[in-house]
Amino acid sequence: MFKAIRIFILLLILAAVALGTWRAQTRAVEWKHALPLNVYLINGDGSSVTAEYMRGLTLADFKPIEAFMQEEAARYGRESRASVDVRLGGILASQPPAPPGNHSVLEVMLWSLKMRWWSYLNADSRGAGTQVKIFLLYFDPALKNRLAHSTGLQKGLIGRVNVFASRDMAAQNNVVIVHEFLHTLGATDKYDAATNFPVFPDGYAIPDQLPLLPQRFAEVMAGRTPITQNVAETPAGLDETLIGKETAAEINWK
Repeated sequence: MFKAIRIFILLLILAAVALGTWRAQTRAVEWKHALPLNVYLINGDGSSVTAEYMRGLTLADFKPIEAFMQEEAARYGRESRASVDVRLGGILASQPPAPPGNHSVLEVMLWSLKMRWWSYLNADSRGAGTQVKIFLLYFDPALKNRLAHSTGLQKGLIGRVNVFASRDMAAQNNVVIVHEFLHTLGATDKYDAATNFPVFPDGYAIPDQLPLLPQRFAEVMAGRTPITQNVAETPAGLDETLIGKETAAEINWK
């Protein structure tokens, strides 16, 4: 009898968590109010160079993200309801759980739960309501010239993003941040995982352009600008990217 009661209570808790997650995901793309985007800074390599760089960052360094989202929302007629409020959450000492090295479904699910629990323990959001948390792990490019893949989780509205501790790469960092932020809202990748090349037509910012190539902008969820059939370039900043129609639909702009 007591075992049945414990199982029943556990099922109620799991149902409540699932319902809360679904509500948060739904409210994040309702666009009735400005969606808070909380940005937290983490020293990914523990170096003094990275620490110094992080201490120099201010909210102004991330405001281009806010401007980009507002400009793109305006292109889809949603400027009054699709605003984003970027907030600087400060520097965290704790390191978030690293993603699993393999793509086992069970391992990924377990990591997702660990990441959400770590976020709950380490990052307090200001105010109530649905909010997105993006954790930026900074690395000195002199020590690490290639970064591991970043991740955005729709469940929990959490992003774990690897970026460079370099002023020269700050604009490109913001492109990566927006890419993972949109993942938390349900946007999918628009590139071929085997080649990293944008997939036509959804991975092209302007798929009906004539001539098709070279494209002028990168679709932000594709991450690169197609120049020729075999060449695609990394955008220098958000001013060289757009949100395509499929991505707009995924985040409830269409």
